[in-house]
Amino acid sequence: MIRVVLPGHLRTLARVREEVQLDIKGTVTLRAVLDGLEAQYPMLCGTIRDHVTQERRPFLRFFACAEDLSHDSPDAALPEAVVSGKEPLLIIGAIAGG
Repeated sequence: MIRVVLPGHLRTLARVREEVQLDIKGTVTLRAVLDGLEAQYPMLCGTIRDHVTQERRPFLRFFACAEDLSHDSPDAALPEAVVSGKEPLLIIGAIAGG
């Protein structure tokens, strides 16, 4: 099981309290996790990725195993600790300002 931690506003939208668990078949990539997340929680479609381009929305970041994966290829395999369920994939709302 893949564990995903969503930011508060997306947890509210998806009506979940804690982390989300997904069963991903095949190679576990960021694209596969986001596809599974949107399939299980259709209300999240378009909130993490753009509907048309499928690119990450501004002000959202992806982290796993203390690494920023936000600019990695969505088809790159996620770290083994995420695949095994030992570590969660974190979707974090970025903070901007000055």
